[in-house]
Amino acid sequence: MRFVFTRRFYLVLAAAFVPLSIAWMVPGLTAAVVVLDLLLLAAAIADHLVSRNDIAEVQLQRGFERRFAIGDATRVSLTLENPTSRALSLHIKDEYPPQMRLEETREASFQIPAHSTAEFYYHVTPPKRGKYSFGRTAVRFRSRLGLVWCQTVLGAEQAVKVYPNMRRAREMELKALGARSFLAIQRRAVRRGEGREFESMRDYVRGDELRHISWTATARRHKLTTRQYQIERDQTLIIALDAGRLMTGRIGTETKFDTALHASLALMSASARAGDNCGLVVFGRRVKKFLPPKRGPEHLDAVLEALHDVEPELIEPSYSRAFQFIASSTKKRAFVVVLTDLVDKDSSRELITSLKLLRPRHLPLVATIGDRDLNRIVAEPPPDERNVFLQSAAEEIIHQRESALRLVETVGGLALDVTGDTLTPRLLETYLRVKERGML
Repeated sequence: MRFVFTRRFYLVLAAAFVPLSIAWMVPGLTAAVVVLDLLLLAAAIADHLVSRNDIAEVQLQRGFERRFAIGDATRVSLTLENPTSRALSLHIKDEYPPQMRLEETREASFQIPAHSTAEFYYHVTPPKRGKYSFGRTAVRFRSRLGLVWCQTVLGAEQAVKVYPNMRRAREMELKALGARSFLAIQRRAVRRGEGREFESMRDYVRGDELRHISWTATARRHKLTTRQYQIERDQTLIIALDAGRLMTGRIGTETKFDTALHASLALMSASARAGDNCGLVVFGRRVKKFLPPKRGPEHLDAVLEALHDVEPELIEPSYSRAFQFIASSTKKRAFVVVLTDLVDKDSSRELITSLKLLRPRHLPLVATIGDRDLNRIVAEPPPDERNVFLQSAAEEIIHQRESALRLVETVGGLALDVTGDTLTPRLLETYLRVKERGML
């Protein structure tokens, strides 16, 4: 345990040097001052040795008000308990992850009376998902005679996880759907006689299809009885999240992957309100994460846990592996939402070819996330030569993306070309349209 001298020590030391101003008049005074200074130094060391055990019984606990999420300031609280019989004067400084943004000071000074506790808190904001570590807390306390500050560390290192921001995802959902959020999403399309989910039995009516007649019920009731069906209420939704090269591109302060991730959470929240089961597949060259379709708070917690440390890689994704995995692991017909990006013909060609693995059992939706609104770039006359080339490149990208999305529709899928700002509302609108029209 280290120590530093207090102001009291320096004041006493300075007072001890005052007699030196008259040392020429008093023989032996200089030696006496030196002896006094040495005694003061010895007293300070002894004070440190006696006082350093006072902190041994002090307990420090670090706590967090909630789990960490991207962009949300989270309170970090430090609680110190003084079980000793003397008051302690403390100064503490907590070690927080340097990657996080500190919102206010992490240092505090206070007196803790005997047999009592004290609490201090500050806020930090994590900039991205992942794992972080809080270090130990540095503590400086005044010795019994007040001649030195004893320094030590308390507590233990503490690892934390930063999750996607679920609050942000729900806000995106509410903003996208507006007043429809609690009505339209919970509305179930019930069109009798058109679905595949059994609802009830009724008497046969002229015009009913013969294949819907229940012969066992007819024999039991001695009159023709027809099965009545409705659209499946608990449908299946699979979100396939691309973690490949193009998803490392940035939109503002975050990657396309994080933009797509929060849009996925908004869609999962909406599907849970509608009573649908939602699964998640994160893929690059291989499938990185897979959560089977479920719903409920526990499932959403599992999704957040799975996504807290997944990052896109600078490699080309394998659509064929991902879609083959979905086709083999999801036997029930599902609405498969693929969040990706396309720039060149090669990547779009592989995507179109691989989509055939999902058809005709599943209904795919391919949503491509652009860096910016390219249509706005080409809409205005170029002001200079540089912008001429910029518009030419933008037009080429638009042409390739439109061609790829038209091919998606030719194989029986749905397609969206969106920016980061319009991804969530367009995604939720399409989901509602698919559900209301009974396209599954």
